[in-house]
Amino acid sequence: MRFSLLIPAIGLLAACDTVAPVSGTDFNTPAYQAQREAQLAGQGFTGNPLLGPVDVSEQPLGAPGADGTLPSGDNADIASATAAALASTSGQATITPLVSPVEDPINTGISDEQDFEAVSGRRTIESDAARIEQNRQTYEVVTPTAVPQRGAEGQPNIVQYALDTSNPVGTQLYSRAGFNLQAKAQRNCARYPSPDQAQIEFLANGGPQRDRKGLDPDGDGYACSWDPSPFRSAVSN
Repeated sequence: MRFSLLIPAIGLLAACDTVAPVSGTDFNTPAYQAQREAQLAGQGFTGNPLLGPVDVSEQPLGAPGADGTLPSGDNADIASATAAALASTSGQATITPLVSPVEDPINTGISDEQDFEAVSGRRTIESDAARIEQNRQTYEVVTPTAVPQRGAEGQPNIVQYALDTSNPVGTQLYSRAGFNLQAKAQRNCARYPSPDQAQIEFLANGGPQRDRKGLDPDGDGYACSWDPSPFRSAVSN
């Protein structure tokens, strides 16, 4: 009789025993979730009671394998593994210093003179004073000289002549005598490379009053279609 009563008592004690989940996958079962929700709601539940967070965290972890990884199914402490990995590499990290644009061989030619922090790291008040003194020693003062006078070579100055006259081209001021003056002027003007050179030759041989080489057939004082207007306009502007 006693033996028959002992068996139900053992079964009842086994049902009330606290059983921890075998692995992390046991926490995702529907039964576990239902018990957890009932416990949070303060309701009663049947089956094995849930373990608290302290009890779960105190469960021993499996030993890591040869490659340093933990066996699957164990509740691995990720924070501890991460701390161990960081400790193994401590003291090995290096920081590459920044290179200024001037020192960088790729950016040669790029100036950082406008960057106060970059310049202040390379220069001092003494170095700036030495540079200023060096610039003073190499500074050269150019003494101005007089501008050469126009017509200094002894030939007539057509610029001055254009400014001293005011009559337009084609307005006769001087008399010209002879036959076929226009045809003669065309042949003689063809000998000069430019109207300016013809005007200089005209003034050097008695012009504008005289026209010994037949370069000013209309008597306006301008030889071979030479025009004083550009010189006058330059002065007025």
